[in-house]
Amino acid sequence: MMTDPLPLEMIHRFIPATPGSTTLLLLHGTGGDENDLIPLGQMVMPGAALLSVRGSVLENGMPRFFRRIAEGVFDLPDLKRRTQELADFLLQAYGRYGISADQVIALGYSNGANIASSVLLSRPEVLAGVALLRPMVPFVPAALPDLRKKRVLIAAGKDDPTVPPGQVDQLAELLRKSGAHVTLQVTPGGHGLAQHDVDSVKAWLKNL
Repeated sequence: MMTDPLPLEMIHRFIPATPGSTTLLLLHGTGGDENDLIPLGQMVMPGAALLSVRGSVLENGMPRFFRRIAEGVFDLPDLKRRTQELADFLLQAYGRYGISADQVIALGYSNGANIASSVLLSRPEVLAGVALLRPMVPFVPAALPDLRKKRVLIAAGKDDPTVPPGQVDQLAELLRKSGAHVTLQVTPGGHGLAQHDVDSVKAWLKNL
């Protein structure tokens, strides 16, 4: 006798597309939710399936994907736990929605970019690649993962006051040492997104 599948535990939205198409995993920044990046996903890859997840940690009432001790200082034990929770959720969601992990590209902004890179470093089997908007180094693994088949876009703001100096280059170097094919773009501006970020992600996705 068949039983119903277990409920999906993270709040999310799923917008289906043609079977076999790329799925964009959308991961919002601090204070966002599962609706925030839907328009961005539709702009950068029209017609793609969208799986948009809400972070399950609250900071002063604002959703995040993991806790932090202060601005730019991450709670590493919580990051580790939340990374595993998100990866486990993704595998469950893939089964529910008929998604193949090798067709999933994470598109994350700020806190969402940091959890995306943490998942890539910890559980690379659940993602084909990541587009990281305004990221930092989430953590440095004791042993480098094998990311030779993974593609990464890092889009940074030259005058970003939120990301400490050197973080973007360190992240790019860490991912390259792990074998990932990394595209690094540093453009004028700060932590907020602009039209050139939309154009960069769209062009990068077309070349996958």
